[in-house]
Amino acid sequence: MTMVELLVAMAIGVSVTLAVATMLVAGENQKRTTTSSNDADQTASYAFYAIERYLRSAGSAIAQSAYVSGGGADAGVLGCKLNAGTFLPRATAFPIPFENVLAGATSSLRVAPVLIAHGQSENGDDALIIMGGAGTGGGVSRPLISTSGSSPTGTVPLPIESSEGFQAQDYVLVSQSGLTTPGDCLLEEVYGAQSATAPTPPLPVVSSASATFPYVTQGGSGTAPTLSTLATTTSTYVTGLGNVLANDLQYQMIGVSANKTLYGYDLLQYQTLLNGQTTDASQAIADGVVAMYAIYGVSTTTPGVFGEWVSPGDANAYDITTVMNSEAIMKTIVAVRVALVVRGEYYDKNVVSPSSLTLFRGLVDGSTNASLAQSVNLAATQQHYRYRTVEFTVPLRNMLILAGTS
Repeated sequence: MTMVELLVAMAIGVSVTLAVATMLVAGENQKRTTTSSNDADQTASYAFYAIERYLRSAGSAIAQSAYVSGGGADAGVLGCKLNAGTFLPRATAFPIPFENVLAGATSSLRVAPVLIAHGQSENGDDALIIMGGAGTGGGVSRPLISTSGSSPTGTVPLPIESSEGFQAQDYVLVSQSGLTTPGDCLLEEVYGAQSATAPTPPLPVVSSASATFPYVTQGGSGTAPTLSTLATTTSTYVTGLGNVLANDLQYQMIGVSANKTLYGYDLLQYQTLLNGQTTDASQAIADGVVAMYAIYGVSTTTPGVFGEWVSPGDANAYDITTVMNSEAIMKTIVAVRVALVVRGEYYDKNVVSPSSLTLFRGLVDGSTNASLAQSVNLAATQQHYRYRTVEFTVPLRNMLILAGTS
């Protein structure tokens, strides 16, 4: 082989090698891009599923309490200050990433199907508080028909006209109607360890908290009346929320942490108790979630029919404190629109994302006429990742039953 032939062969070999290498690099880049996009899509899909599942059940066994006895009487549940064993009200702030919710203090949490804590997550965006149950006996609140009765030792008798649908280890919420402003309500448990002890009127409710009955609320602290006191007035109502063993209560808080993770927190810490844990902590739902924002869809002229979007940041209108203290406002909220920003896993050497992403584009606050568009700014280093924005609307089906009520 001559020198010329050798040089030609080397040139051809180098050209082929460069072509193959270029194709491999391009293929790897395409693979990383596709994988990153797919990861973001999968994370967004799962986060969407997890949030929607809770929102679909929001208000179950709670909304029904706003219209009882066939005459529009209010059972005093919506907006009542929730007392649940040693869990609520809290003595400390909620765990990360919810340490700023309700000012991060020992503020009282009131019963509401859905609350949006605007800008109160650790990440500076929104946190969702969602409450619901399984609705024992259809979730219909039942008034006390007398103030006397007897029941097993260690319980307080609550004489209701029918205990049909209740069984041992059911949760009940004991509230008081007719108050000018929402009062306190007590989360309690129906007495009995086996179904054979299913109660008959009066309904026996456990009176002392213990490891077996962790949610029993004796009351008497702050403004909360004792269970015994509520059992002596016919303005008291009993609302079934579901069963202990079935984990029916879904009192959840959802938000994003500073480390770009979507977290959930069980306000009643059921799983913590079930697993014998002692740490009060939030649970990760999905990685790679950069931000979450939410707005309310409210009815305006026609009850139960969507009219406009409003911001949960409207002071003295739809902020969390105003909403949870006003049953009238709660009744107007018929939907929630949630927006998520999700990030792919892979870092690209090139800038592949803009400096800002816009959520709720084109939506206007019906009460202030201000734009509801929300910008999520990305630092220079963050622009080397790929993002997905997801927006979805969830009708609050349990709130639609309130259409037309006073």
